[in-house]
Amino acid sequence: MDRRIQRIAFLSEHASPLALRGGADAGGQNVYVSEVSSQLASFGYQVDIFTRRDAAAIPEIVDWAPGVRVISVIAGPLDTLPKDLLWPYMPAFRDNILHIIDREQSSYDLIHSNFWMSGWVAIELKQRLGIPVVHIFHAMGKTKQRNQGDMDSSPGERIAVETQIIQSVDRLLAQCPSEEQELIEDYGADPQKVIVIPSAVNTEIFHPVERAEARSVVGLDPSAFVVAYVGRLLPRKDIRNVVRGVAQLIATCEARQAGSAARIKLLIVGGETVEPDPVVTPEIGVLQKLAAELGISEHLHFIGKRQQDVLCYYYGAGDVVVTTPWYEPFGLTPLEGMACGRPVIGSAVGGITYTVVDNKTGFLIPPKNPAALAQRLQQLLQAPELCLSMGQTARQRVEQSFSWSTTALHTAIVYADLLISSLSESEQQSELRSPRVAVAVSDPEY
Repeated sequence: MDRRIQRIAFLSEHASPLALRGGADAGGQNVYVSEVSSQLASFGYQVDIFTRRDAAAIPEIVDWAPGVRVISVIAGPLDTLPKDLLWPYMPAFRDNILHIIDREQSSYDLIHSNFWMSGWVAIELKQRLGIPVVHIFHAMGKTKQRNQGDMDSSPGERIAVETQIIQSVDRLLAQCPSEEQELIEDYGADPQKVIVIPSAVNTEIFHPVERAEARSVVGLDPSAFVVAYVGRLLPRKDIRNVVRGVAQLIATCEARQAGSAARIKLLIVGGETVEPDPVVTPEIGVLQKLAAELGISEHLHFIGKRQQDVLCYYYGAGDVVVTTPWYEPFGLTPLEGMACGRPVIGSAVGGITYTVVDNKTGFLIPPKNPAALAQRLQQLLQAPELCLSMGQTARQRVEQSFSWSTTALHTAIVYADLLISSLSESEQQSELRSPRVAVAVSDPEY
């Protein structure tokens, strides 16, 4: 068999590695595409990431990392659009990917698509190129519909298209057992197609920082009890619940005259701009109004958007990291907080129930329950040594179970299985001797 480098076409219509993280549509999927592609390249694959071009100044092809290119494809206006408005441009996304492949005389061995719209493009390309497709949804339409109801802005075709993708692709990647269950029970996916491969965290970027150093960088009182939220500022993330929980904690401390109420702070990191702007990020205005109504405005500190290379200081400034969304397909921010050596209080939903170990690396609480949050916050406020021990255990858990190299390795195993199964017996033996496949099959779980 030809020993050429195998080439993977990553499709990610709205989440590009080139995008700044922290905006409404720039979150976990961007990180996943960035980290998995670069790790795969280190195994010997050549990865091209096809994403929608959203600005005229962006070059069509960017050599983004060794072995990884980002190819920005014209599909709709050269402007940033909410992802739920991109569906009408997917035929153009498909056609222009084919045009680039033809122009560059490129060939690919496998497609790895991300999110439902790119999944539709992937099965269209599969018909034309005759290559297998591995797909990861990152979020499911039925789950979003159940949890958001009338607030769900997804196109009406989404669930039907998701069903078509599930029937057509060769493998489905689920980030946690709850997502596997959704695929099988909600959509009738073939269990043999579904493989659980957790997402992860970069433990070099996200690492423990001494609290005093972190607070010096962030500008917070070293003696404060700091509750940290880091992530996108969207209604479904329910930072309003966090504000209410902190307000209840403050009220409890004031009623008991504990003397600690004044030093309780809520640090909120995220939004569409570096400087917090309630006009550009409406949720900031909602949170500010809510805090004023609850009489705790002076306890809130809005930071604005920050990039990965400095987020360890914001996680590190917290005594505890909190995330209480209505639902969460996987959720990378709990892992980031854990990697920074902080306990995490999270909603007992989706992937958070998989990453956060209740009473060991933090606490799991019901969503939309500020009283439960306040109770757990008070427990940590009164027991600093518990914060420390939980944070240490959290870091250990991340190091043991949630590295991007492991995620990419298991993804490479899926690739190898698909690609080898299509070969003749002699070709299979030759391919199994390749260094890239040897790395994959050496994993003890293969």
